[in-house]
Amino acid sequence: MIKGLGIGTALQILMVVVGHYFPALQAAGLFPIAGTLIGGITGWLAGAGTPGAMGPKASNGAIAGGVAGAIGSLVSTALGDVPLSNIAIAGGSTLVTGAIGAVLGRALGAKAS
Repeated sequence: MIKGLGIGTALQILMVVVGHYFPALQAAGLFPIAGTLIGGITGWLAGAGTPGAMGPKASNGAIAGGVAGAIGSLVSTALGDVPLSNIAIAGGSTLVTGAIGAVLGRALGAKAS
């Protein structure tokens, strides 16, 4: 889970910094879409590193996705791009997509073997 969380956090921060310096991307409404997709990728990576059943994988994916999304939102708030209240939205949406990413990773991995 730590590896997935690290990669997801780095991707969230990269997205926020790129969006800060290229405001047209932020104005186009790409932050919520990209951030949510990164949450799913983070969950996929965190779930892949979790042995066992679907439940623990989904939990780890949700935690990793939610934490990475909240950190990305904190950075965006610090840069003055979004209000502090955005942390709840970003954390919640990436928590859900993190769990979904982990479940999809488990399901698709099971079919491939």
